[in-house]
Amino acid sequence: MQAMDTPVSYDLSDGVATITMDDGKVNVISTTMESALNRALDRAEADGAAVVVTGRPGRFSAGFDLGTLSAGGGESAAMLSGGWALAARLVAFPTPVVAAVTGHAIGLGALLICACDYRIGAAGSYKITSNEVTLGIPLPLSAFALLRDRLHPSALSRAAVLAEVFSPDNAVETGWLDRVVPADELLSAAQEQARSLGALHRAAYYATKLLARQSTLDALSTGPAVVSLG
Repeated sequence: MQAMDTPVSYDLSDGVATITMDDGKVNVISTTMESALNRALDRAEADGAAVVVTGRPGRFSAGFDLGTLSAGGGESAAMLSGGWALAARLVAFPTPVVAAVTGHAIGLGALLICACDYRIGAAGSYKITSNEVTLGIPLPLSAFALLRDRLHPSALSRAAVLAEVFSPDNAVETGWLDRVVPADELLSAAQEQARSLGALHRAAYYATKLLARQSTLDALSTGPAVVSLG
């Protein structure tokens, strides 16, 4: 495995690029994490590889760095803009992207799962939640579009408006995940799925993906909304 930059590593094997977030804590989406992820995605794109995006054991991502968010100012604005741009990049990525959800996925962390083509989660006790409303943040159109794109209609209001906390036990039936596997099988299952999807006709896959997710990309292009904590 080759380190791209703390807190992201990149490993290319058999046509699959595995991009691992690990900041040693809860994998917040800071400007540092955004830059590191984008560099890894640049490399995957140059390699023409299908992608697996994963986290550290027990933590996929806790979403935006709340300390930066509450401080406001230029860094907060840059972080918000970068987060939504990252989600849009995953939605429109030219090769298949598989999320390997290792644990808690909260806020933007949960929304980034929705940006991926296929989502596999580890079995276990952890939270998947779009928790913006509990923080006093009205859900922006970009976030709602990502949820609407992937969640089953019966779960959409629960996730977006009520900020319900989901788990691997109900993540497949509600649309957060496509599959749940034992934790020790997660990475290999995700890599095999990415390898299989990578065999699709690349041009046909990409054109169809863009058609299917155009409304989501349009919503993401509106940029971040004004955020209020509390």
